[in-house]
This record gives sequence, C-alpha cells and structure tokens, in this order.
Amino acid sequence: MHRHILQQTQRNAIVRLSWSHSRTCLPCRRFITTQTEYDSKYAEKLRQRALENGMTVDALKEKAKQEQVEEARRQRELKAAEAEKAAQEAALASASKAPQEDAQFQTFSSGVRKDNSPVKPLSSILNLQKLFATPHTSEQIDSLWRAYHLSRSGGTGRGYVCAAIPLALYQKMAGVADRYSSFVVPVRRERHPTEARVPGEADEAYEFYFLQWNFHDVPPVPSATEDLFAAKPASNAIGLNPKTSTILFTSLQEYKLRQEFATPYLILTHYTDLAHSHGIVLLRGEITPNSTNGSGNFMLTQADAQILSMALQKFYLWDKQDETNAGKELLKCFHETPNEFKWEELIKQATLTA
Repeated sequence: MHRHILQQTQRNAIVRLSWSHSRTCLPCRRFITTQTEYDSKYAEKLRQRALENGMTVDALKEKAKQEQVEEARRQRELKAAEAEKAAQEAALASASKAPQEDAQFQTFSSGVRKDNSPVKPLSSILNLQKLFATPHTSEQIDSLWRAYHLSRSGGTGRGYVCAAIPLALYQKMAGVADRYSSFVVPVRRERHPTEARVPGEADEAYEFYFLQWNFHDVPPVPSATEDLFAAKPASNAIGLNPKTSTILFTSLQEYKLRQEFATPYLILTHYTDLAHSHGIVLLRGEITPNSTNGSGNFMLTQADAQILSMALQKFYLWDKQDETNAGKELLKCFHETPNEFKWEELIKQATLTA
C-alpha cells in the first residue's frame, strides 16, 4: 500500500511539473516570435546606424543596452538623493517647530541617528550643541540631567531612574556584561499584615526579575556644530565613545511564559555620548506604564526600580582581580555551571534597599 501511495504521489508531482512547464514556455515562445519580427522590421535601420558609428550591429545593440542600464541607475540615484533631501528638510522643519521652553533639553538637530541603533538618541533629550557651545562640567551636566527628569514627572521623579556614572565604572560593568549578558535579580516582598501566616513559612518572600543587556552602535562625539553628512564612525576606532547599551528587566514568571515577547517592566539606557568629552555615562531608566490612560500607574514601584538598577553594581561591577565578590561568583556560576547554581545563595544577596 505504501508503494502504491508513493507511486501515486510521484505521478501527481510529474503532472504538476509538466503543467507548470507548459505554462512557463508559452510566454517564452511569444517573446522569441516578437523579437524576431522586431529584428526583421528594423534590421536595415540598425545596419545603417552601426555603419555610421563604425560598429557591428551586435556591438551597437550591446552599447544601447549598457546606456539603458546606466540611465536607469542614474535615475535611481537621483530619486534616492531627492528622497534623502526631503527627509532631512522635514526633520529640520519638525525640530524648528518644537516648543521653546526648557531650551537646554531641546535638540538643535534633526534628532535622527546616523547609525542603526534602536535607542532614542541623546540629542532628542539634551541640546548637545548648546551644551558644547558653553563650557559645562560633568557635575553641571549631572544636575541638568536630574532636573530634566524631575521636570518630566511633576517634580516627583516618578516613572524614571537617572544618574551620571563615571566612565571607568561603566566600562567595568560593560566588560562583564559583554561576557554575561543575562541574569536574575530577586526583590524582597514583605508579608502583608492582613495575610494569613502559614506555619513554617518565612515572613518574607522574593519576586525574581530577569535582566538582559544589549549593546548598540557607538554614538558620534558631539560638538557645538553638527555635520549632517558626517560618516558613521567605525565601532573600533580609537578615542571614540564606548557602545551605547540597554538593559531590559521583566518578571521571571512572564519571561518563562513569553520569552522574547515578554513585556519589559523597566528599561535602562546608558548614553555614552559624553564619555569621551566629559568622562561620564548618562543613565536613564524608564518604568513601563500599566496603561496609556494617563492614570500614573506603573508596572514597578519607584523603590523596586531603584533596587533593580542598583543590582547592576552588585553583580556586574567587578574585575578579574576581585576574588571575594559574591555577586561575581553567582553571575559566573549562572552562566558557566548552571547545574551548580543555588537560588538560596542568590537570595542571600537580596539585601539592597532603595
């Protein structure tokens, strides 16, 4: 019976292929017939034109084809240039219409990145050209950075985490994250006073959050003026800024269910635009709102967001010479010997408070 099914399948396949072949060849025959009629009709004119140019008919045809290809390429380049110019003009026009209040934080440029990074550029938050037009210390920039996020939350700071990190510390953490890009962080949860206590249970529990580092393109070194046509810098060029990075936090429970489709509860972005010029990396943390109805509810409390942000230092701020760092040992074990990883040891490290 299996042989009969196989033979029937083969016959059906042959029929389908034969039908497809006949349908494909019909246009081919028409093209050949039409081409023959065309050559016959204009053969004399082709011979005269070839004779005038001191060429053979075949050479004249080949030259005509090349000219058509070149003209098509030129038209494509012209359309692409026009589209790029229109996009730049639209971006500049949009930027010029921005409100004038809080000018220190408005971008003077188009706000469009010259690289492929998905991160919102720093130039769309800080007016980098104005910042570089007059001298600013790293401490002054830190104060401006904090003031900006307070102004965006009614002076409460709700929904944001921000800081200015010394470049040396960021480079240490980024170096570790380049090897160990994911981890799990516990957050302590106290038992609610009205909750019934089960004999033998502890008075506190822990909620686990999964974190994932991602690295993006090197941002250009900002200046008081902007070159719209500046080439993208090589990522390994000496003296340039380090790569921008983002860290996504989500509930471990949700990550297990949805993997890469899990909703991030907190997104930390390390802006390295000022690393080369001021020796600092600007940290911006955005807590995901619960809804878009403007109710002010978020998927994390402000305290939890602070705890998760501080956990990066506990588990990623170390180097090879640091032999006694418990966070280092847990992170390495999590990746290198996962079968030996002990959740009890991780919970012992959950002593951070916001």
